[in-house]
Amino acid sequence: MKDAFGLPQSLLVLGGTSEIALATARRLIARRTRTVWLAGRPSPALEQAAEQLRGHGADVHTVAFDALDPDSHETALGKVFAESDVDMVLLAFGILGDQARDEREPAWAVRVAQTNYTGAVSAALVSARALQTQGHGSLVVLSSTAGERARRSDFIYGSSKAGLDVFTQGLGDALYGTGVHVMLVRAGFVRSKMTAGLEETPLATTPEAVATAVELGLRRRSETVWVPGTLRVVMSALRHVPRGLFRRLPL
Repeated sequence: MKDAFGLPQSLLVLGGTSEIALATARRLIARRTRTVWLAGRPSPALEQAAEQLRGHGADVHTVAFDALDPDSHETALGKVFAESDVDMVLLAFGILGDQARDEREPAWAVRVAQTNYTGAVSAALVSARALQTQGHGSLVVLSSTAGERARRSDFIYGSSKAGLDVFTQGLGDALYGTGVHVMLVRAGFVRSKMTAGLEETPLATTPEAVATAVELGLRRRSETVWVPGTLRVVMSALRHVPRGLFRRLPL
């Protein structure tokens, strides 16, 4: 069960090698979290992530999970919920893709969409039903400000995040009053291995800053969190820029 401040004692991470997810896990372990499940494709990186978190004092387990195999989600995640209640599920997997390559080779674009949207929809619904069955818990979904408006430089990735964003909002409405809290995290450019080599956008942030925002959002029981917070104003303005002008912006 969560503590008096709304922080979880047990955490399931979907995307167990995500830098943002691991930063969030470390922060929560430093507060109250004692049991962590890292779900991801079996790999040395997943085992290293688990060992790292054990060093912070948590009881950490790994579970095989593949976002691109929705048929396996019920079984894979069911194993975790069968062990004990889960206070928080953090959906943190996703891929950026390569915009130029993905435009040339549609199969790669489809992989981005299947990972970031189709796989996320499946995993979120399986997790939400399990949380609803146990009668409590939070589902935290990492989205992106890239989904707020299509940009020439990343519209394939952005479209997948736009779909995930709308889906998460709807899921939150569907679960309202059930005891399950759904929180959408809209982060801007995050400095990480996934974005290494890419040109930073203004107001770039870090995995640790996202982790801090997630903790605060849990305490406040927020439905939407922006990281950094000023992006809420920036994106609100960009949404209303006329399309002809917007396409000429260096975005």
